[in-house]
Amino acid sequence: MANRVHLFGSLILFGLIFGCAVISQELRSKVDSSLTFEEVFQNPWAYKGKIVLWGGEIIQTLPEKDGGTVIEVLRWPLNWREAPQRTVSFHGKFLVLVKSHLGLSLYERGKDITVAGEIEGEIQGKGDQRLTDDTYRYPLVLSKELHLWKNYFYPYSSVPAEPGRGEYPHYERFMWH
Repeated sequence: MANRVHLFGSLILFGLIFGCAVISQELRSKVDSSLTFEEVFQNPWAYKGKIVLWGGEIIQTLPEKDGGTVIEVLRWPLNWREAPQRTVSFHGKFLVLVKSHLGLSLYERGKDITVAGEIEGEIQGKGDQRLTDDTYRYPLVLSKELHLWKNYFYPYSSVPAEPGRGEYPHYERFMWH
């Protein structure tokens, strides 16, 4: 009987640990977990081809002429579920390149996202007038897998409100995930 209880407890623990992950186990096994965002930020070209797992809050989503999409992300550390965890300090920004068109209304400002992808280099903000910071060097990640999180009732966002949307632009969203 004790063995059954131990086995049942182990299965539940295994399910909690691996069942909540939003990125596939196969891709997660290729992630270089020793590589920090700060290292990549210093010299993204040195880490070209490395697989990273990052997340954060969408600043904006931009359609590309070739049918792809670029997502500008305010980076947050990930929690045990691989969900972005808001903190009080700035953790940087990065760009996600998705080779297909994403629904711009679905991937909107203020939503949380987790992405596993390959470092492609960097883009200087002044090279693309659509980006929010023309003095910033954005690490560029080619998306292999991404997960869009549904938002809890969370009236506070790190991203400044858009004109005409009021002080708390994200109060209307709820999360059941």
